[in-house]
Amino acid sequence: METYSFLREFADSWMLLFLFTFFLGIVFWVFRPGSKKTYTETADIPFRHDDKPILDEEARK
Repeated sequence: METYSFLREFADSWMLLFLFTFFLGIVFWVFRPGSKKTYTETADIPFRHDDKPILDEEARK
């Protein structure tokens, strides 16, 4: 069997199954029950210093 044919057959079968399983794992990881707090904190990063400008000492931390 040629290398191209072998790799094409592998990509069409097992690699497709692996990538689909990996995708489902990522989706389940993102929507797991305890992740809302983490994503909320990350989403609020641009608004941390909305009430006052950031000082030089805070920027260095």
